[in-house]
Amino acid sequence: MIRSVLALLDIRPAYTRLMAERHDFHRYDLLDDKQAFLDEMGTQIRAVVTSARFGVPADLLAQLPNLEVITSFGVGHDVFDLKALRDRGIRVSTTPDILTDDVADTAIMLMHATMRRLIAGDNWVRSGMWAANGPMALTRTVRGKKLGIVGLGRIGQAIASRAVPSGLEVGYFGRSKKDVDYRFFDQLGSLAEWSDILVLACPGGAATNGIVDQLVLDALGEDGVIINIARGSVIDEPALIGALQRRSIAGAGLDVFEGEPNIDPAFSKLDNVVLYPHLASGTVETRDAMAQLVVDNLNAWDERGELITPII
Repeated sequence: MIRSVLALLDIRPAYTRLMAERHDFHRYDLLDDKQAFLDEMGTQIRAVVTSARFGVPADLLAQLPNLEVITSFGVGHDVFDLKALRDRGIRVSTTPDILTDDVADTAIMLMHATMRRLIAGDNWVRSGMWAANGPMALTRTVRGKKLGIVGLGRIGQAIASRAVPSGLEVGYFGRSKKDVDYRFFDQLGSLAEWSDILVLACPGGAATNGIVDQLVLDALGEDGVIINIARGSVIDEPALIGALQRRSIAGAGLDVFEGEPNIDPAFSKLDNVVLYPHLASGTVETRDAMAQLVVDNLNAWDERGELITPII
């Protein structure tokens, strides 16, 4: 039986209420004196509700000596020190699969928006430049292009399944070759050199930090486009901004950034990048389903000491 639950955020109001009705539930983000709460209640907290954005800070974790389980809203787990959690016997669940389709759809949306210069076209109409100057410059089609996917997990495969009917040839780079018909590359630079469009769908964390560096961008080339729905950390952002400014790559469609939401202001001055506010999974339907899975994981732990979607 869970005695006390600590939530670091409101996952979705209706679902937060469901947890509050069932458990001894505390909203850490709303506390005025967090340290006073921890001094009084830290030993009683058995479960933490958090997200793939916030994780559980090490200083907070240290003050929860009897923590048993963390239920996270989101699929990423690079914010968690999994080894440290395993060493303490703390279990962790995420919300996989549910967001796969919306994130894959967003990757395809950003690809088309970048290649067809959707934002520039919208401005061409709104600003009156169409009437004043005539047709906008021609754009580029995706059909017949080569799409390289970095990370062919659930989301990467969903992106590939959407790309093929659009007439793209698919290749991929990952830790190992998979039983798929797409072309496998064992070097990221080789995939970038082959690709017209490079889509990042890999996990974040130390293993992928800055893997898209200047060499990869150079390999992608002046006609290449990069799409990132993974984590901002997987790209060397200064190198990317420099490549976009010099037009040594053609463009980028970005859903994620380093330091978000306080992104590098240089991005807003570029006309060859499409910016999206880390909202790839941000539909009402998907976020509600993710929130329900957080609730279900918490209840499963409460009822039988099990998690529905554990990562450890």
